[in-house]
Amino acid sequence: MRGTEPGGALRGVAIAAVLIALGNIASRVVGFLRDSTIAFYFARGVEVDAFQVAWTVPSTIYDLLIAGAVSAALVPVFSSYAEGDHDEFWRVVSGVFTVALAALTALTALAVWQAPLVVALLTRPEQTELRVLATPLVRLLMPAVLLMGLSGLATAVLHAQQRFLLPAFVMVTFNVGMVAGIVLLHDRFGINSLAFGALLGAVGQVVLQIPGLRGARLRLGSGLDHPALRRILRLYAPVALGIGFSVLGTVIDRWLASGYEAALGTMRYATTLIQFPLGLVASAVALAVLPTLARQSEAQDEASFQTTLAMGLKVVLLLILPATAGLLVLAEPLVALTYERGRFSAADTAATAIALRFYLPGLPAAALDQVLIFAFYARKNTLTPNLIQGAAIGVYLLVALPLIWFTDLGFLGLVLANSAQWIGHAVITWVLLTRSVPLRGLRLGEATLKGLGASGLMAAVVVALALLTASLPLVVQILVAGTGGILSYFVFCLTFRIEAAGFFFQTLRSRVQR
Repeated sequence: MRGTEPGGALRGVAIAAVLIALGNIASRVVGFLRDSTIAFYFARGVEVDAFQVAWTVPSTIYDLLIAGAVSAALVPVFSSYAEGDHDEFWRVVSGVFTVALAALTALTALAVWQAPLVVALLTRPEQTELRVLATPLVRLLMPAVLLMGLSGLATAVLHAQQRFLLPAFVMVTFNVGMVAGIVLLHDRFGINSLAFGALLGAVGQVVLQIPGLRGARLRLGSGLDHPALRRILRLYAPVALGIGFSVLGTVIDRWLASGYEAALGTMRYATTLIQFPLGLVASAVALAVLPTLARQSEAQDEASFQTTLAMGLKVVLLLILPATAGLLVLAEPLVALTYERGRFSAADTAATAIALRFYLPGLPAAALDQVLIFAFYARKNTLTPNLIQGAAIGVYLLVALPLIWFTDLGFLGLVLANSAQWIGHAVITWVLLTRSVPLRGLRLGEATLKGLGASGLMAAVVVALALLTASLPLVVQILVAGTGGILSYFVFCLTFRIEAAGFFFQTLRSRVQR
């Protein structure tokens, strides 16, 4: 088989990453609006904690059946059929839709029936009020899972066909639905308005992607005997194991955090800010690089595979290191600008900013980890990264339990443990991946050191600008410091001759010219 041309493949990855990043930017902006709306009406009280507990149930089912399978099994297998016979491609897709919808329906019904038991597993026994609020929320949220599942399957089909635009905006639609539900229904339904908003957003996700599926030949019930379905199930089985580990970790984390007042809400608000660079940088690059890596692996073009993977990691480093530095030095003003209004007070801002800073040590590792995991998936190895998840939970417990038992950190010990888990997972994944995909000679160490240097200098510029504008309105302070930081980082990248910066900007320039 002929290999993929490295230059063209890399440009395709960069263009796809830009499209996904645009969707992620819009999604994160609306996500900020969603969480700031929640903060405005509900602050950090027990109601927000109850929603966090309840949302764990549908999100876990979605992750178990759809989200984990999309990258690990569906896109790689769908991609191998997408350029061939269309009838066979849609037969494979039909079989997957049939199995997935049947499983989603069964688990949704079970969760609605056993909602009190599920909530009891996620909260400490003494948290009676939390359990009373969370149980009806679980039942209200569950119908959204079926719609989210349909949307996730549609995303896999479109990604396999190298069509990234509509799927990039599904989370924008979901977050808009959430905001609409809260604003329109909070007076009548209180915290339950979040569940109605989630249902509205899930409907929007499906409707958004329907135009992209024009000409689809879906026939529920067909394709169940296609060998591709068995191949997908074999690839997915290890993912299910890994997600099982994740579910266990989530249950432990929720159970431990439920013992601290307002911990779950505070962690939610802090992770929203963390998820912005993760979605903008790591997810965009990882999703864009996966189809290309899958094709290069299928063609056994190891040199192109290594080059594509290394450039993906360099682009992540290029963007995630300054984002981490910026969040570190601007944590409190960013939290205040995002949330501090309505019922969300200055004390809430201070607590959330501390939690945000405690998450930051693990942010670069979490970003790189997504690309490393997708490299395993592209090589049809879904077992290794999911076994690593079990080891990462061990890292979490080794850090979390001593911190909450022997220090006064409270739930912040759990935040540090999450950071340690991200770092541990990334380190183990790197060590195991590079045994079969050597990346020596591709200048990743150089990219890391130069990125750290440029980001450190940028942070100093941001601090100086923030101090100079401290007397100005908060939005002006952040705009001036942020803009100055971005411009200075660009200059430092050129000064240090960072390879990924040159490639990234050259690709953008050529795309604009075309």
